[in-house]
Amino acid sequence: MIPKSFIQDLLNRLDIVDVIERYVPLKKAGANYVACCPFHNEKSPSFTVSQSKQFYHCFGCGAHGTAIGFAMEHAGLSFVDAVEELARGIGVTVPHEATTQVQHKVAPDLYEVMQSATRYYRDQLKQSPRAIEYLKRRGLSGEIAAKFGVGYAPDGWQNLESIFLNYQDASLLETGLVIENGEGKRYDRFRDRIMFPIINVRGQVIGFGGRVLDKGEPKYLNSPETPLFEKGRELYGLFQAQKAIRAEKMALVVEGYMDVVALAQLGVEYAVATLGTATTPFHIQKLLRLTEQVVFCFDGDLAGRRAAWRALENALPQLQDGKQLRFLFLPPEHDPDSYIREHGKEAFEHLLGEEALPLSGYLLRELSSQVDLKTQEGRSALLEHAKPLLTAITAPTTALMLRKEVAALAGITQTELEGLYAIKPVGAPMRRVPQKAPRNGFPGLRALLRCLLAKPELARDLPVEWSVEGSEAATVTALVEYLREQDFLAGTAAIIQQFQGTPHEAVLASAEADIMQWGDDFDVSAEFHGILAKQRGEQCKLELQALLAKAGGSVLGLNEQERERYRQLQSRG
Repeated sequence: MIPKSFIQDLLNRLDIVDVIERYVPLKKAGANYVACCPFHNEKSPSFTVSQSKQFYHCFGCGAHGTAIGFAMEHAGLSFVDAVEELARGIGVTVPHEATTQVQHKVAPDLYEVMQSATRYYRDQLKQSPRAIEYLKRRGLSGEIAAKFGVGYAPDGWQNLESIFLNYQDASLLETGLVIENGEGKRYDRFRDRIMFPIINVRGQVIGFGGRVLDKGEPKYLNSPETPLFEKGRELYGLFQAQKAIRAEKMALVVEGYMDVVALAQLGVEYAVATLGTATTPFHIQKLLRLTEQVVFCFDGDLAGRRAAWRALENALPQLQDGKQLRFLFLPPEHDPDSYIREHGKEAFEHLLGEEALPLSGYLLRELSSQVDLKTQEGRSALLEHAKPLLTAITAPTTALMLRKEVAALAGITQTELEGLYAIKPVGAPMRRVPQKAPRNGFPGLRALLRCLLAKPELARDLPVEWSVEGSEAATVTALVEYLREQDFLAGTAAIIQQFQGTPHEAVLASAEADIMQWGDDFDVSAEFHGILAKQRGEQCKLELQALLAKAGGSVLGLNEQERERYRQLQSRG
């Protein structure tokens, strides 16, 4: 676990403008910087970056966050990977607090070992007419082979001994490049195979996939799990496909390395492949950070259909309203590589657009095909089969629509389905409750929130027993408590990062947007203290009214202590 204090320190050291400009050209506009948003297509810039406050906000799509958030969204990194990447960029080492989980430390030289092996395999490809001929038969050009770093591992048991002076070095075993038998003898893992480097989103080689040239088993051989490589979290070709995925607003998930490379050769550059495993929740999370739409393309055979269903099951908890997951099944005699070569790019993309089933359609089709909906027993079985699937969905709109459709197929109501499953209803009509004027209402609460977010140290001036009520009160209270815990030293970016993913995020995002529109000469301190003065005046007024009401409307009805309090309040007003 990364200490929160380090996150705050990292955000204080980073300049968000420098971070974002590595990927997006920014233009100065008053106190801020602007650009066309990298997260949605637009012609006029609505993506705004505040250098003084260290956060970004898009007025078009609502994207917002810190340098860490940008690294996560733009590069598809996890939180930990984003922190590691940004820290590395400024020469800082990320500390990790003790945890019950085993921490795998990656020595920098492991990446160097993998890079050396990559160079070796690429050099060997140039020297192997047989391997070159194989790639040519598959329609690969030298340019595409170079883009994906394709190489060749020659036949032989210890070829890597020619580039690593110490073939017994532990790093060769740790990276999975060699295998050690029970007698302690070593040999190369990959022999007589076309080599596909597996590259993480930072451009580092973390593993290999090797494909046989002729007949042989296994057809594909992957690196084992290592400190660098966890196949359930990585996607082949993602590093090369990121730009195209953003441009096309689509990621295409296929089954094999050759599919990815062959599709790229013919202009479909937004394809990635799982690494010899089922599509995992981590794969889906990673892709949904990059794009609004993910299409799974599987062979039409039994194995392809099983893989598709596993992908659907793992996708359900990750679904997000407004984002699409679809499934395309090719004719049984084709895979993506063979189909696009026979029919061309246009026909293949037509299939993607017209034939791919939305997740909901695929789910309902499969559930319905397993039962006889004309019988009571069949409809009961449908409800049983659907239960673990529907209860896994957390996206409200998607959950609502699928519950309605499954209930209709079973001949019951949505309410009956939710009762049967013992799950919380979604989409229930909200009962209108008359709004009461808040007790001790706080004038300018939203404005005060903006001031605290823009200049957190102002929270020092709030009374110790300070409290408020109102629509943003919970967020303001949570913010003030956090600032007190941090001894009022947290910056704006640290606040935004702290509340990312909490119920307060939306309120703070709205405040961020307001701050972006302040002029260069806006006096935050004056605004803040003016709001506090108004609150004190309002509280005095309310207390005076309460005293008079208690005394029947006359000061004469007050006791001596109450009269003294009345005089104090009047002098403040």
